Amino acid sequence: MGKEIKEKLFEISDEKYQKFHSSLCPGTENIIGARIPILRNYAKKLFKEKDWKQTIKQIDNEYYEEIMLQGMLIGEAKNEDINTILKYIENYVPKIDNWAICDVFCAGLKITKKYKDEMWKLIQKFLKSEKEFEIRFAIVMILDYYIEEKYLNIIFEIFEEVKCKDYYVKMAVSWAISICLIKFYEQTVKYLEASQIDNWTYNKAIQKAIESYRISQDKKEILKNMKRNNNII
Repeated sequence: MGKEIKEKLFEISDEKYQKFHSSLCPGTENIIGARIPILRNYAKKLFKEKDWKQTIKQIDNEYYEEIMLQGMLIGEAKNEDINTILKYIENYVPKIDNWAICDVFCAGLKITKKYKDEMWKLIQKFLKSEKEFEIRFAIVMILDYYIEEKYLNIIFEIFEEVKCKDYYVKMAVSWAISICLIKFYEQTVKYLEASQIDNWTYNKAIQKAIESYRISQDKKEILKNMKRNNNII
């Protein structure tokens, strides 16, 4: 099965896309070049035709798309027992070694909407990690599923507690704050006024919010004036 899947991934690969996507994932040298929508359709097909748990066991970890495919299969298991899914997530996250696999995996975990409390507990574990993409996984899960009034103050505390200086963690935090500004502008502005997060993350969050079409021009002007002068990482 593993060999068959690998051959299929090469069959659906696109050389131009491989070069383009590799440029978006610096340091990732094992990209075959399968486009995400095509890969997702293949995952759905595998899930429908095979036992997804056995399939995951048989997929190698050699190529980017193989790891991506494993995550997509976990995301397809929406009707599975949540404790089973949590175990698969916990085993999968350490395999994540770039932002794209992380973000696609998080987006596919729609089961989170049904099991907010259970997933929240797992997220806390990865927030305590010292590994860049394990922390990014936790932050992206928060921005995908938990930016709600109920969680807002807790999320602000998490932003303050994340001290990781790795680029993809800082980018995730800035992205999450920008979503908070879009959804809860006044509360988030108040948070930022007292925030102790580093200047780079702070300014990047404001930049992302200003670039959003979901924030009015008058609010964007206020945000521009909130930027910190010392833009040092």
